[in-house]
Amino acid sequence: MAVTDDKIFQDAEAAREWLEALLWPDGPVCPHCGLIGCAYKMRNKSQRPGVYKCKGCEEQFTVTVGTVFERSHIPLNKWLFAFQMMAASKKGVSAHQIHRMLGITYKSAWFMCHRIREALTTGPMAKLGGANKVVEIDETYVGGKERNKHALKRTPGRQGGGGKAAVIALVERDGAMRSQHVATVNGKTLGPMIAAQVDKASYIMTDESTVYPPIVRDFSGHGAVNHSAEEYVRAQFYHTNTVENYFSILKRGIIGTYHHVSYQVPLIRTDVPSHAGRLT
Repeated sequence: MAVTDDKIFQDAEAAREWLEALLWPDGPVCPHCGLIGCAYKMRNKSQRPGVYKCKGCEEQFTVTVGTVFERSHIPLNKWLFAFQMMAASKKGVSAHQIHRMLGITYKSAWFMCHRIREALTTGPMAKLGGANKVVEIDETYVGGKERNKHALKRTPGRQGGGGKAAVIALVERDGAMRSQHVATVNGKTLGPMIAAQVDKASYIMTDESTVYPPIVRDFSGHGAVNHSAEEYVRAQFYHTNTVENYFSILKRGIIGTYHHVSYQVPLIRTDVPSHAGRLT
C-alpha cells in the first residue's frame, strides 16, 4: 500500500484520531491548565467532532489548540498530507505543487508551508559541534549562470559577478546543519558567524581556502583538503563531502523546485539533521 493511501491522508476524522494518539499518549492534555487525562469528549449533536472539556478549568479545547493547525479551516488530513510531502521530498516541494495536489488555493498552500517549516524547527538553536565532533564549513555561489560568475558587471549586494550570491554552510557530521547568504566571503564576515554558531571544542574541516585558518585557530583543530590539487578525501577523515552533498541538494532544489530565491534575506534558516538533505 502506498503511503498516501493511509486513511489519515484521506479522512479528516481519522487524521484527528491519529494526532490525538500521537500528542496525547496518556489521555487528553488541557492546553489551558495542563491537566492530563481529566477531560471528557463533548458529544452534543450540534458540537463539532473532537471537542473536549476539561474537568478542572471547564474550558473546551481540541487537539489542534497550540499547534500549527489551530484556527485553520483546511481539513486536518490535508495538513498531514502536506507534512508528508515536505518531509519526504529530499529536494523540497513548492507551495504551487502543494496547491495543485491538495486542491487548495496557492495562498493557503503558501501559508501551510510556512507553518510547517516553523513546526520543523527545534526551538532555540544550540551551537553546532562539541568535543570529538567535526563541523565542515564551505561556501558556494547561487544564482545566475556559471559562465557569468566572473563577469565584470557586478550586482550591488552580491558577490561573484553575474548575479551570483555567496552562501556559507556549516554542517556537523551526523548532526545538524545551518546555512545563510553572506555579502562577502572573508574573515571579517565569516569569523563572527562561525564563532556564534560553532562550539569551540569542535574540529573544523574546510577546503584549502586561505580565509579559514585565521578565523578557526581558537577551535580544537583544523583540517583541510586541497581541492585544487584534486585531493578530496585523505585517510577517510579529511574531507568536506558532507557539506558538498548539502550544496548539491540545495542547488537541485532551486533548479527543479523553487526556481528563484531572493538574496536580500538569508536563504535558509534551518536546524535539521545534515543527512536529511532537507531544504527549508
